[in-house]
Amino acid sequence: MKKLLLVFIVLAVNAYAQSEPKNYKVAITRFQQYYNLNQPDSIFSMFSPDVRVSLPEDKNQQMISQLQSQLGRLQQISFLSYDKGIATYKADFTKSILAMKVSLNDKNQLGGLLFDNYVSPSDAAKAANALKLLNVDPALGESTYTVKGFAGNIVGTLTMPEKPAGKIPVVIIVAGSGTDRNGNNPNPKFTLNTNAYKDLAIALRQSGIASLRYDKRTIGESVSSTKENQLRLEDHIEDAMGIINKLHDDERFSKVVVLGHGEGSLVGIIASEETPVGAVISVEGAAQPAYYLLKQQAKEQPDYISTRYSKLIDSLAKTGKIQNDVDASLYPFIRPSIQTYLLSWMRYTPFRELKKLKVPVLLVQGSTDLLIKPDEADKLKKAKTEATLLMIPNMNYVLKEAPADRDKNLETYTQPDLPLKPELVTGVVNFIDKLK
Repeated sequence: MKKLLLVFIVLAVNAYAQSEPKNYKVAITRFQQYYNLNQPDSIFSMFSPDVRVSLPEDKNQQMISQLQSQLGRLQQISFLSYDKGIATYKADFTKSILAMKVSLNDKNQLGGLLFDNYVSPSDAAKAANALKLLNVDPALGESTYTVKGFAGNIVGTLTMPEKPAGKIPVVIIVAGSGTDRNGNNPNPKFTLNTNAYKDLAIALRQSGIASLRYDKRTIGESVSSTKENQLRLEDHIEDAMGIINKLHDDERFSKVVVLGHGEGSLVGIIASEETPVGAVISVEGAAQPAYYLLKQQAKEQPDYISTRYSKLIDSLAKTGKIQNDVDASLYPFIRPSIQTYLLSWMRYTPFRELKKLKVPVLLVQGSTDLLIKPDEADKLKKAKTEATLLMIPNMNYVLKEAPADRDKNLETYTQPDLPLKPELVTGVVNFIDKLK
């Protein structure tokens, strides 16, 4: 139910108190009696002069009639809280339960009266837990942000600085492959828990920069009608373009900066080619087509997987057709239902797409990345000579401090409390601050 009445004209500010003030108890009891006796004129006599001007007697009668028709008899009013001159009550009507907020002036006249939706403590706790599960924290300036599309909604978290001074830049964080908006993989089999994107959003907030990190299509909250065997890289590009355009039209923001991580680098680059973007940041982005990356990653697997995985990649790339004869042990990597996506990914050469950009570009690469080697950043820089290249010593794929040792490096993939590499935050913020 929507708010039925809002007539807070004068809110007297009194000392904080937890218990119900006696004058409020008297006023609320009188209101209940007049309401149930259908005496709107008596209720009108309780209003302060300011409220009477805002809510004339005929309007007051309409309001009481509307309440009685929609809600029925006011059976019980229970005190909930009192803070800074406003008392909140639980109003039990015959047909519904509402929250009732009351303010009295120094003459004990109703200076404000508001009926709104009632949320029980248990429901409030459930809502708070839901936000916690989604890592949406209002105290950090975070709120849920949704962009509607033909195949479903893309849902993310918008993080705003505490006190933005006029229009501010906003960074769109495009996640890597299989990663949710916070930098984690919701599938426990892959044990990826980093909070890297959430940490980056908080760091940007502290520097006066807004950000939007989101679940890509079919991941997390971004429920879609697109099935796994239908998904293509172009779907992610289309979604990113929709987000760019929506944020560009938002009057709160001065410019849109796209930051893509891993596979998100390519998505961000292509999405920025024909959209109103102020700059692009590629973090741990590949320069070569996906075929070469997949072949490299196949070498990293145990021998009993590596050879068969590599052959399937070759067959997929050579024929351009789905390879249905896949051993069960290879399903996490190249099951038939994801091969359509892999084929679409292979069609693009990142360094060639990067050349098409006409906006400032920052390339960020860690020296201990096990997935995207540093020479990929060198290739991107060679393709886009005017781009700024930031090489960060001892930063790995999940943007944390990590040694070259494989096992110790991979340990950081499940350490969400490990901070981001400071040079990453400093480099990104400095780059954005210098944009015109």
